[in-house]
Amino acid sequence: MRDAEKGYKYTECTDRHNSQSVSECSRFKMKALLVIVLASALLCVLQSYPVEVDLTLKFDPDAEDQVWKVKTKHPENETELSADSMDISTLLEKANANLDKIPDGTVIRFGDIAVDPLGSTNADPCTERSCKWPQSPQGTVYIPFEVSNDFSLQDRAIIEGALSSFAQYTCIEFIRRTNERDYISVQSLSGCYSFIGRRGGRQALSLNRRGCVYHQVVQHEFLHALGFNHEQTRSDRDSYVNILYENIQRGMEYNFNRVNTNNLGTPYDYDSVMHYGRYAFSSNGRPTIEPIPDPNVSIGRAVQFSQIDIERVNRLYNCRNYL
Repeated sequence: MRDAEKGYKYTECTDRHNSQSVSECSRFKMKALLVIVLASALLCVLQSYPVEVDLTLKFDPDAEDQVWKVKTKHPENETELSADSMDISTLLEKANANLDKIPDGTVIRFGDIAVDPLGSTNADPCTERSCKWPQSPQGTVYIPFEVSNDFSLQDRAIIEGALSSFAQYTCIEFIRRTNERDYISVQSLSGCYSFIGRRGGRQALSLNRRGCVYHQVVQHEFLHALGFNHEQTRSDRDSYVNILYENIQRGMEYNFNRVNTNNLGTPYDYDSVMHYGRYAFSSNGRPTIEPIPDPNVSIGRAVQFSQIDIERVNRLYNCRNYL
């Protein structure tokens, strides 16, 4: 039959004398529709990545399970990443390999948290007023920032796109620095890292161009700068995850220490962009973080901040219009 408007032929499953043919036709149509829906959803997710995408679908209409193969490549980083390696902890581990201390003596703890060398070996929670960025009388928290000239235009677009997402859902607004005393200086230093909360003066936040300039990594590091720790280190984490120390790289166990966090009355969030993946710092390819009671719960797969991440920002900074 020909569609009068679109001018193409299509076949209906209307062979009343061959029920098997009708069944097979219907089954094929359903599977084809499923492929289209899955492909559309996957492409929407991939739009969050600053990458060129090589998407290959291996589809067998008679198979129960379909195999999707996704490869992504940063425009200026020749390292290809499979879909399974896009979680926050994997990206940070690759970018921060062997990064325990940076030239100015700052120590890196918990994978990507900068700590003063003479300060605590743990990342202190942001509970003091001095740790938070000030709020204007109108309720907006303006945070000045600057971006190093080392970044390309595309890098800058990714960074600024991630920062603008905060203003959509919270009272946090990152603004270009003019002459403000306290500000965040985004630089392409060694690896990805940030201090916890506001420190005063020029505050370095590193997003190395060859491993850190991803939407979810930018959000992750700036959430540190706003005062937030990793989800799997929060004070009540033992009720939600098991830490499998026997699988952790020797000398990296401290990355799983609990912190006396301010949880702001929010539930533990497996979907947080601040949650590491189940294989973080693994020495043998086995899980280091296991959700409980259901070990199959997905963790560390966020491509952007979660609804609970947003709620915490709004609670910590008393974003009245967003609560």
